[in-house]
Amino acid sequence: MANFSERIKELRRKNKLSQEALGKILGLRQDSISTYERGKNYPEVRNLLILADYFGVSLDYLMGRTDDPEVHQLSIPES
Repeated sequence: MANFSERIKELRRKNKLSQEALGKILGLRQDSISTYERGKNYPEVRNLLILADYFGVSLDYLMGRTDDPEVHQLSIPES
């Protein structure tokens, strides 16, 4: 399974975005995206959510916990 740095790079390239363009989506500089892709840093939770929503993938997929990119809905049982 891929890790976060590999996933973010893969998703960015698949969507034909430069690091600068992805940074603008998140309100960050290009060098921040570069550190994510090199595994030197991770986004704040808010930006992880933005990335998952933007690319239409689950957080588990984005973080490399699963190879299934589908966004899974958590069903909370009624009390």
